[in-house]
Amino acid sequence: MRRRPGLSARWKLTLSYAGFLAVAGALLLAVVWVFLLRYVPDNSQGLLGISPNRYLLVRTFAPAAAVAMGFLLVFGLVGGWFLAGRMLAPLTQITDAARTAGNGSLSHRIRMKGRQDEFRELSDAFDSMLEQLESHVAEQQRFAANASHELRTPLAVSQALLDVARKDPTRARGELIERLHTVNTRAIGLTEALLLLSRSDRGTFTRESVDLSLVAEEAAETLLPLAERRGITLDVTGGAARTSGSAELLLRMVTNLVQNAIVHNLPAGGTVTVHTEAWGNTSVVRVENTGPPLPPELVPTLTEPFQRGTERVRTEEHAGVGLGLAIVHSIVRAHDGTLDLAPRPAGGLLVTVRLPGTP
Repeated sequence: MRRRPGLSARWKLTLSYAGFLAVAGALLLAVVWVFLLRYVPDNSQGLLGISPNRYLLVRTFAPAAAVAMGFLLVFGLVGGWFLAGRMLAPLTQITDAARTAGNGSLSHRIRMKGRQDEFRELSDAFDSMLEQLESHVAEQQRFAANASHELRTPLAVSQALLDVARKDPTRARGELIERLHTVNTRAIGLTEALLLLSRSDRGTFTRESVDLSLVAEEAAETLLPLAERRGITLDVTGGAARTSGSAELLLRMVTNLVQNAIVHNLPAGGTVTVHTEAWGNTSVVRVENTGPPLPPELVPTLTEPFQRGTERVRTEEHAGVGLGLAIVHSIVRAHDGTLDLAPRPAGGLLVTVRLPGTP
């Protein structure tokens, strides 16, 4: 945005200081006149019969007052320029840091020294913003690189299968079609997951009243065949828990949690419990499953995109694309909620989602 040029902040402060000193000097002279010189008799005898009189005092005082006013004006300009420079030096550091960040370098930090004041507070807030922005950009770059790699893998496999079929026309077509179907299904699933993740990150959805207990029952009913095939006991407990949001996204959130709990479970005889409840002004969904013990350092990384938790038990049939909990985290964040993951002492994972409740 183009603006007309004007005085710099330093010049404005300098003129303000000089003007303040000039006004203070003028007020001082006015006080001298009002409370001193006006009471000196203006006659040849002067005050108490002693000379000089008011005329002589004014003639003597006026040049000195003019010199003092000139000195105050010059001193105000010079001193004001120096003081304004000292006061605005931290602002110059912040401006230089902002220009550096604008040129693409987000690693620069101001780290202003000195005691706490308004400029130090602004500097610390700017450093915190740069740190979060750098982390967000790095996360986006890492996500883009991982997404590109994940999308390239099924395409490369499809290309290899087609090349083999072209070089060997006698190869069984049924096997080729089945493998192409599997690869294509995986690519479609990954693309849909990326689109859903992008949609939930933007938060562009219509909000409506949703009962999380009904959502949990629907998700459990959908995934019950998968649980039965794996010998997992799936239970839904608790009561109504209403919140405001997208019914479709919340269903995907609970479905991802339940599917994740089923897939990453014991080979047989495991359990998955989905519990919903309203706690004050908060609606809570808890998904708890059995499984092998999880290393504490692994749990915080499970919500990162394409982190599949390779140390957890899973089958290749449901290996996933590493976006299940990342999508859950994004949906929870878009609904102004919180997501907590905690390893169970006996093994498995306890996932707690807290969303703003509605009456």
